[in-house]
Amino acid sequence: MRMNQLETRRPRRSDKKRRFGVATVELALCLPVLVLLVFGSIEAASFIFLKQSLHVAAYEGIREAIRAGSSDADATSRSTAILNSRFVRDGNVRFTSGSVASVPRGQQIVIEVSAPTRTNSPLAGQWVPNRTLTTRLVMLKE
Repeated sequence: MRMNQLETRRPRRSDKKRRFGVATVELALCLPVLVLLVFGSIEAASFIFLKQSLHVAAYEGIREAIRAGSSDADATSRSTAILNSRFVRDGNVRFTSGSVASVPRGQQIVIEVSAPTRTNSPLAGQWVPNRTLTTRLVMLKE
């Protein structure tokens, strides 16, 4: 009979305070790790989106550049329009193969589209070291 009374007894106040203290300590230890995981995931997703945006801008720009009769300005404006539509700041478009109009048919045209990570970071731009992400694409002129 004594055993049943011990199993069904109500918890004392000191037991409740002890459990609350343990929960507080666990929260204090786990919360910074969880916050870092959440913000790190957001930052990583932002950098992936930036890299994909650069790739799309390079692709659209070079598709414009390989067309017969196209100019540097046409291709650059096409790439810049993509970067602006995706809110990429400080993007840079350049043709490393020279002027698009001077490249003969069947030769390679090379485009590089780049942007810094610091100005395109949603959260930790001032705490994360600045890197410049660059996409390089090569196609033959039509």
